[in-house]
Amino acid sequence: MTNKKYKLCRRLGAGIYEKCQTAKFAQSEPVTKRGKKPGGRRSDYGNQLIEKQKVRFMYGVREKQFGNYVAHAMEHGKKGTTPADLLFRQLEQRLDNAIYRLGFANTRALARQMASHGHFTVNGKKLTIPSYALKHGDVIAIREGSKTTTLFKDIAVKLKPIKKPDWFKFDEAATTATVTGDPKNPEPFLNFQVVIEFYSR
Repeated sequence: MTNKKYKLCRRLGAGIYEKCQTAKFAQSEPVTKRGKKPGGRRSDYGNQLIEKQKVRFMYGVREKQFGNYVAHAMEHGKKGTTPADLLFRQLEQRLDNAIYRLGFANTRALARQMASHGHFTVNGKKLTIPSYALKHGDVIAIREGSKTTTLFKDIAVKLKPIKKPDWFKFDEAATTATVTGDPKNPEPFLNFQVVIEFYSR
């Protein structure tokens, strides 16, 4: 992990990068970070900014693209689907995030790289767009020409213990995943409503 990412984990929380989510990292944190923070209270704006940065860095989305996701969520949010819910769904339904959630990659950064290098197909077509928005019925599969690479060596064995998201139907024999629903239950580490409030100021 780079020094820059290490500092971001210190500032925003271990949840933003997978390599920070270890006992070793937790034990290395200063007591003031693990316990009660001394000093003044952070402003509402400061809290909202931190929450926005948590979500953006965890999903690995650039500032402009993230703003577009938020704008779409605020414009299309409606009764039964709040802007916060819609923002969460948009980020979860990215192809790179799905590759990570399904266990094909152990970090989102690697999943993004695998997607951009065209190692996966959606509905039988090779894709090189990590931000591709998955839809109901879409089928994710390893591209035939990539199956023999070291990236996918013993992949069936590696995927077996991985708990797959409820919004996918996973076919172990074919090593494919079909989108059958919508993502639910954001991680407690993230607060999407506060992110929406930040952009509503």
